[in-house]
Amino acid sequence: MKIDTSIIISTYNSPDWLAKVLCGYNNQTYRQFEIVIADDGSGEETFDLIEKFKGAVFYNIVHVWHEDRGFQKSQILNKAILECQADYILMSDGDCIPRPDFVEQHVKYREEGYFLSGGYFMLPMAISKAITEEDIYSGRCFDISWLKKQGLKSSFKNNKLTSSGFKSWLLNRLTTTNASWNGHNASGWKKDILAVNGFDERMQYGGQDRELGERLMNMGIKGKQIRYSAICLHLDHKRGYKTKESIERNLQIRKDVKTQKKTWTEYGISKEK
Repeated sequence: MKIDTSIIISTYNSPDWLAKVLCGYNNQTYRQFEIVIADDGSGEETFDLIEKFKGAVFYNIVHVWHEDRGFQKSQILNKAILECQADYILMSDGDCIPRPDFVEQHVKYREEGYFLSGGYFMLPMAISKAITEEDIYSGRCFDISWLKKQGLKSSFKNNKLTSSGFKSWLLNRLTTTNASWNGHNASGWKKDILAVNGFDERMQYGGQDRELGERLMNMGIKGKQIRYSAICLHLDHKRGYKTKESIERNLQIRKDVKTQKKTWTEYGISKEK
């Protein structure tokens, strides 16, 4: 089978959530992809889990790891980008279970000169823990009726899971949310990502994904909104790596990118230019 899509999944010491995510990719309607796991320093439990899955799923898994030096997601993502074999890259996180048509939707809407901005559906911790492998393979964890039985409250956001066809197309057009590069659900051409030198490795948690998209847009690559078409379930977790200092520094970097219309970071994949 020819691989035409590389999917980068970021993770850090969350093997229970990663297992659910990898099951989700083993349940995809579109199968011409590989998985590249961008591991920001996980321990042995994650290594063992990945080895187990390598022999249990239809897709190839590449495990890209570096030593734990705190939150260095931008660095490990850049290393993972270089390991991608396909011309097209889809990025998500190890806490996001893809709906069965997730990859299919990204492939359907991809287009030269664009990157795709998908959506997510945030689950509370209780439901995140309750989802089993069987729930993923049967698809019921994406069913609103089932989720409500687990305690999910009614909300307009539930349209993300109930929309398809014309309704999802219309909501994609009407949404006021910008088509930004979202680390949990975005895709683009590898040549475009390399042309802006990947992620800025100075950036800690908070907006490093959007900053990449902003440089892509400065280069003339447009964002296309598919947040009601390409959906993943975002499992709940703590965010101990979020600090005021990292947020403020990242905002300043993004401000510089905007005012200077920068397309290249000197702190990305290549350090030479």
